Amino acid sequence: MELWVIWLILAGILVVVEMLTLTFYLLWLAIGAAVAAVIDWIWPGSFVLQLVAACIIVLVLTVFTGPIARRFHSSRGYKDVVDELVGKQGIVLEQIAAETPGIVKVGNETWSAVSAETLEKGDAVVVVSRGSAVLQVEKWGG
Repeated sequence: MELWVIWLILAGILVVVEMLTLTFYLLWLAIGAAVAAVIDWIWPGSFVLQLVAACIIVLVLTVFTGPIARRFHSSRGYKDVVDELVGKQGIVLEQIAAETPGIVKVGNETWSAVSAETLEKGDAVVVVSRGSAVLQVEKWGG
């Protein structure tokens, strides 16, 4: 199989995974892989050139789009999908102890979660805040 085809397959996989995560980081990697595919198609056999070009493209896109993404995220009215979890109810799937995060299910998704109190499997919880990948929950009294 030609190397440019492998680069394109990698780019396609990265685009699909990016659509699931919505972070833009994998999109930049996909664009870098696509550029490497084009370079291999034009100048076959220069893997180092392809890899360097892909890395440069990813680096440039990451550096120059970072401020734009931060400005977009801090703009009025922007709400991250994870922010919408705050206030929603869930259920504990794995015990949450004071020092040990557990697992909760909120909607159709499972999340790592921490709490100020120990929560047992099956307890109903409400999301009070969120970190980058961990939810802060408390026991739901309703």
